[in-house]
Amino acid sequence: MTNGADRRVIDGPAVEAALAGLGERDVVREWAERFSVLADPSRLTLLVCIHYAREICVSDLAVAAGMTDTAVSQALRLLRAHGLVTARRTGRIVRYRLADATVHELIHHVRPHPDH
Repeated sequence: MTNGADRRVIDGPAVEAALAGLGERDVVREWAERFSVLADPSRLTLLVCIHYAREICVSDLAVAAGMTDTAVSQALRLLRAHGLVTARRTGRIVRYRLADATVHELIHHVRPHPDH
């Protein structure tokens, strides 16, 4: 078995299994982009805090995370752009909550609930 570069394959079934598992490369790129957003300690901190608060405003989130309101607002813009959090306005207060089920599950691996 050879590929377009005329390289010899040692274990054809292993290569076929790898390709089948890989699937669409665009999906892998999308996940890599999501993971790059999560790779920042400040953004991950915010996501963990949002998860445990269930819903929280910027100023309270800044206190919990030990960050400035400005830094939190900037990070939340990116997290919203990637669909990881949503916002709900009540009067003048905007509260944030997790919007991504996969991130929710990942947080349980990063910081399991304290009562477990």
